[in-house]
Order: sequence, then C-alpha cells, then structure tokens
Amino acid sequence: MTGKGRELADMMERRKVDILCVQETRWKGSMARSIGAGFKLFYYGVDSKRNGVGVVLKEEFVRNVLEVKRVSDRVMSLKLEIEGVMLNVVSGYAPQVGCELEEKERFCSELDEVMESIPTGERVVIGADFNGHVGEGNTGDEEVMGKFGVKERNLEGQMVVDFAKRMDMAVVNTYFQKREEHRVTYKSGGRRTQVDYILCRIGNLKEISDCKVIVGESVARQHRMVVCRMTLRVCKTKTSMIEIEKKTKWWKLKKEECCEEFRQKLRQALGGQVVLPDDWETTAEVIRETGRKVLGVSSGRRKEDKET
Repeated sequence: MTGKGRELADMMERRKVDILCVQETRWKGSMARSIGAGFKLFYYGVDSKRNGVGVVLKEEFVRNVLEVKRVSDRVMSLKLEIEGVMLNVVSGYAPQVGCELEEKERFCSELDEVMESIPTGERVVIGADFNGHVGEGNTGDEEVMGKFGVKERNLEGQMVVDFAKRMDMAVVNTYFQKREEHRVTYKSGGRRTQVDYILCRIGNLKEISDCKVIVGESVARQHRMVVCRMTLRVCKTKTSMIEIEKKTKWWKLKKEECCEEFRQKLRQALGGQVVLPDDWETTAEVIRETGRKVLGVSSGRRKEDKET
C-alpha cells in the first residue's frame, strides 16, 4: 500500500465507504496517520517488505475509537462506540497457501484471541484476506454461510468455515446472490477466485442489506474491494415521565363567565357567608378546592430525562 494512501482515500470518498480493512500495507510501525480526503489509517507492521494490516476510518468516526488492539502484523482491531452501540472492526491477513501450517495456526489463534476478548453483546465485523476458498454451496454449513461462494473449497477455506462455526460468525459475502464477476475477489492472469471475506456475528446478519465486490478500482493490483452495507440498530430512546404537582388553572379567572361561576361556587362552599371565617387555613383550602372544581387543573405530567 506504500504510496497509495491518497488514492485509497479518494476511492473511499467516491464509493462512500466509511470503514475499510486493509492488508499487505507493508508499513512498519504502529501508528495512525491521515491519508487525505478526510480519512485516517490505523495500522501495524513489523517489516516494510511484507505483511501489515490496518483499518481506515472516515475522520468523523475517529473520535468514536475507544481502543486499538495491535496483535501482530496479521491481526489488529478497533473498538468504536457509535450512538451507544459497540462496534469492533477486525482486519486480518492470513498466511498464503504455501506457508507452513504452524504459521496458519498462529494466525487462527490470534484471531481467536481477539474474538474471545470481545463481549458477546458487542458487534463484530471482520474484513480479512483469508487466502482460502470456502467454495460454492453450503451443504452442512448452512448456519455460517450462504450458497454463493466461488469454485471448490480448500484446506484454508475449511479453516475459515471452522472459525466461523467456533465463533458464531457468518461469512457475509456468500449470502448475496451476485454474478461471479461480483464475487471474485482475486484476479491474476487466468486465476479468478474468492479469498477476501467479510464476517459478522450470525445474530447481526440481518443488519447487512448488501455485500459485493467492487469492479474497476485500481488501488489494489490483484485484489478487489469487498463492500457491505450495514445499518447498526441502535437502542431506541425512551422518555420517562414523572408526576409533578397539578396546578389549578387560575388564569381562567380572566374570563368573566369563569370568574362569576367561581364566585357563586365559593359562596356556596362557605355556606353563603359574606364575612370569611377566622380560620385562614380552612378558608384557603376551600378556595383551592373550589378553584380545582371550577377551573380545572393541569395534567401533572412532564417529560423528564432520556434513557437509551
């Protein structure tokens, strides 16, 4: 990704992408840097020639970041709070097919470590180059994937499916029926396959309305960007109501008819006496009670505080 930061930012702005997981950044260090067009890249890498992962955020979401967890140059995550919803974004870069099994297992272990650190009630979205083919069809794996993969499953693809089952995650790409051109995430020469996936918790799959591969962008030479449209379902705000003292509508005495009715009712309540009783407290209560009956009172309810 060296030298392509601004190009990536321009593409995100053009495509209206708010959050993007990137792999093979090949930037050494653990920092956050602006890449232009109102986007910031959080990244981690230990070698400028290989690996490296990152998450790009639209600047308006940067203030929502609560935690950055840089596990290795293959796995990192960000925790954001958006309108009261906790969203964990995980970027991953799995070892290639020809790498040692030990290295692949280490990657799986690091991904498990991140997942196990996230409370079950929080959202999780993983954007990763898994370097594996989950394959077309979902017989026996219906709980974690749809039917719309590409070609045959391989060992690395089985590791993706096993991870999804272990963590109750869904392989989002495979649930949306698209032409193969919009499912293929890697294209090089005559090779056309699917190795990049977006995963989310099975319970939150309903929040994703679409997922597809973007064709025609040149930011990545061989890989294509996978995008999904996700709408976070935030808790609805409840407005509590509390009782307050009901108020007599004394202002109605400005109306002549109300004033006359009040005089008559008050005189009746006082037993027709012209001179008021010596006991002022008793008299005051009679006046208040008459006012309530003749003029009416307010509802005695008002909006108080909001809870989410």
